[in-house]
Amino acid sequence: MNDFSIIVAFIAGLVSFLSPCVLPIIPGFMAYLAGSSLDQAQSHRRDIFLASLFFVFGFSAVFSALGVLLNTVLEAVAYDAQIWLARIGGAIIILFGLYLVGLVKILFLERELKFSVRTKFKSKYVTSFVFGAAFAAGWTPCVGAVLGGILGLAASAPGSAFTLLFSYSLGLGLPFLLVGLFASQASGFINKYVRWFKYVSIAFGVLLIIIGILSFTQQLSRVANFEILNRLLLK
Repeated sequence: MNDFSIIVAFIAGLVSFLSPCVLPIIPGFMAYLAGSSLDQAQSHRRDIFLASLFFVFGFSAVFSALGVLLNTVLEAVAYDAQIWLARIGGAIIILFGLYLVGLVKILFLERELKFSVRTKFKSKYVTSFVFGAAFAAGWTPCVGAVLGGILGLAASAPGSAFTLLFSYSLGLGLPFLLVGLFASQASGFINKYVRWFKYVSIAFGVLLIIIGILSFTQQLSRVANFEILNRLLLK
């Protein structure tokens, strides 16, 4: 596993958070989990932050468990099979990149997946954790495309799945915690700039296409180690 892939996975988490189809509802949703409203956010900051924290724990647990599972399966794959996994993973990454840019349509991602959890837990923090786990299991199309690219990257680098998905969870989770701390201010900021966030997804889509091509051609590790850059500079 190299630092370049880890950074890409972390950025993917940030991009997932900034998805226009998810971002506008997040401040209100966090307040709802804490048992308050955005109007009461300032006086309930601690409760909203803790609800956000347990929500992040919930989806991080699911993503990390998925990473451990993939890590165990992919690490035992033979070298020849790893080459084909890199090609398949690269193709998947390119496909999701093209989707984010808007050049192709993927039907199952065109449908918005709503998640709902019925829980009898009295603790709002346990409820937040369960909702976080449900979020990981039933992500919306915007999150699904970006996460799909990271899963493709994991398939192209056997043994790295846990690290990639954990890094993705960090990138997705940190903004949630910031919103939990500043829910009312975050709501105003999001509503003001949300129309620009779609360009972040497009830019990341271009990055995924490049990464997918490099993965398919077995050049990703060279870029991560700056081998190609060194060659260009030494010419």
